Amino acid sequence: MSFWGYPKYVTVAEKKAKAEKKLKQLKKKMPSIEPVSIEGSTLARTWWGKSWNRNLERYADYSNRIGRGKSYVRHGAVLDLKIKGGRVTALVQGTRAKPYEVVVNIAPVKKANWDQIRKQCQGELRSLTDLVAGRFPKELGEIFLAEGKGLFPTPGEISFDCSCPDWASMCKHVAATLYGVGARLDEDPLLFFTLRQADTEELVARAVQEKTGDLLVRASKKSSRVLGDADLSDLFGIDMDIQPDFASTAEAAKPKGPRRKKKDVPASLTAQTATIKTARSATALIEEIVGQHPNGVTVAMLEEATGFPRTRIYAITSRLRQQGRISSVAHGVYGRP
Repeated sequence: MSFWGYPKYVTVAEKKAKAEKKLKQLKKKMPSIEPVSIEGSTLARTWWGKSWNRNLERYADYSNRIGRGKSYVRHGAVLDLKIKGGRVTALVQGTRAKPYEVVVNIAPVKKANWDQIRKQCQGELRSLTDLVAGRFPKELGEIFLAEGKGLFPTPGEISFDCSCPDWASMCKHVAATLYGVGARLDEDPLLFFTLRQADTEELVARAVQEKTGDLLVRASKKSSRVLGDADLSDLFGIDMDIQPDFASTAEAAKPKGPRRKKKDVPASLTAQTATIKTARSATALIEEIVGQHPNGVTVAMLEEATGFPRTRIYAITSRLRQQGRISSVAHGVYGRP
């Protein structure tokens, strides 16, 4: 406190230094801590991160309060942030020595909204990779962001609590956490669907299924050759986990004769993981690689070992984490469950 009873002014440099010092201390006790790191002044860079922030800022309930968290998240005050199910937990460094504990709960996407969005996505989504990268028609993005009818939560679907003594309905620490979610979505957009408890595989599979059905019809008219699973995987950039109704269609349409041989695992597979060449899918391959590294494996290591693009690896590891088949040892590091 100053002589006049007002809080002592603390510079940005001092705030950053305090946050960095506390982070170093926490890392010794909590190796799995996942801080939010913002480079420069831009809070979000991807479509999902930007849209998350835009959604929060457009509501009058939040617009005049959420800005309080911008400086906090920029100078590294969000020391830990984890997303699991419809829940966000965070540790945010404030004026006191001990970080404040923040919990944000977000309701699942309403079934009516999800069913409508799923129908509108049919024929518009090419792959899970495109969905993650935000590569879809502008009209589809507007559907996702539709106020009260899209994928993004309204204030009524968000509840939060903070251990700080601030009486405000949204304190600086909660605001910083919400912006921290946007930054985290830049790193792994599929966490958005984890947060909203929505099935990305269902969303994309149905959209791809419709497009694939058209291809099968056209292929049967023009020639006897029908696309197999490996071809579809290459075309759409995802692992084709075929649904029962689609599986029967594809099975019936298969031409007689020798089956097309599946592609080998990419040549960039390291010597350590070369024995996994017979993996049934990219998902099984990554799960087995993770299982061979008791101390954890990074996304960069998976990228080098498999030759898969990073967006695809994020999609697969996110799905495996949701299914409990691998765990997050640290941010971007995966290990056995």
